[in-house]
Formats: sequence, structure tokens, C-alpha cells
Amino acid sequence: MKRSKFTEEQIVGILREQEAGEKTADVCRRHGVSSATFYAWKAKYGGLEVSDAKRLKALEEENGKLKRLLADAMLDNTALKDLLGRKW
Repeated sequence: MKRSKFTEEQIVGILREQEAGEKTADVCRRHGVSSATFYAWKAKYGGLEVSDAKRLKALEEENGKLKRLLADAMLDNTALKDLLGRKW
């Protein structure tokens, strides 16, 4: 997945500019993002503070690590069941 060139702090700042009364098209043009990207950010980060956005990012990373650990454990479990299920 492509990494964003904007940090969470910058994204929240861009959203704040639009909330302050500037037109969405002007904000997007100034920062070089599409309106679709802007509205995706608004759906994800709308109403968040910078600290909340950082915490959200940390929780998403931790969730991904836990999902990989679970997948590995389930794969090991399946392999063991397959091995023990064979008739000698």
C-alpha cells in the first residue's frame, strides 16, 4: 500500500483549514490533493485532534500485528491437526 506524503498532523491541519471556512477546492489545490482524497481523509480523520489521529495510527499498526500473529497461530494449529490426524 502506498504511503501518504502527509502525516496525520498535516492531514488534520488541512481538514481544519476547510472547517475554518475555506472552499474545499481551494484547500485541495493549494496542498496538491484530489477532492476524493480530501473527503476520504475527512471520513477517517474528521473531528479528530492531532493526538487522537496519532493514537488511531498506533492502534491500526498494533491491530495489524495482532492479526498476523493470529494468522500464524491458526496456520500452526492447522498444520498440527493435519499431522496428528494422519493414521500411522
